[in-house]
Amino acid sequence: MEFFNSHGTEFEILAYVAVAMMLGAIIGLEREFKDKPAGLRTHMLVAGAAALLVSLGNVVTSQYQLELGGQAVQADPIRIMEAVITGVSFLGAGTIIRSRAGGQVEGLTTAATLLVAAAVGGCVALSQILLSVGITALVLITLRGLGFAEKRVAGNKES
Repeated sequence: MEFFNSHGTEFEILAYVAVAMMLGAIIGLEREFKDKPAGLRTHMLVAGAAALLVSLGNVVTSQYQLELGGQAVQADPIRIMEAVITGVSFLGAGTIIRSRAGGQVEGLTTAATLLVAAAVGGCVALSQILLSVGITALVLITLRGLGFAEKRVAGNKES
């Protein structure tokens, strides 16, 4: 029991990462069904990494406040989120492909879902579980619902 009491924060972060990865999996599964370059595992890892990094930022800030005896600690949690966004943007750029022949661009939606998966991970890490579940639902509605609507509109244009 002593072990669990002394490592409570670590178990809490582990739970946040697990929830973020499950929500990332939901988004990634949709991309997997569409046979996109970044699917289930990628979205799970992005969401989990974002949750871990944001949670660790909270831990670092708390530890410095304890060590300094309550003195004001100047920390900018937004910088952690900026770093996550930068890293995820690099991954997203790798999913974007431009065809030379037709000039078509593919992978933009997948890149956007990677960014949203990271944001969902950040929400989970900040204990915003309802928000993160709601965002995941909105992403699925956007991807599935609007994808269906786009096909219907495209079908009407050809007629």
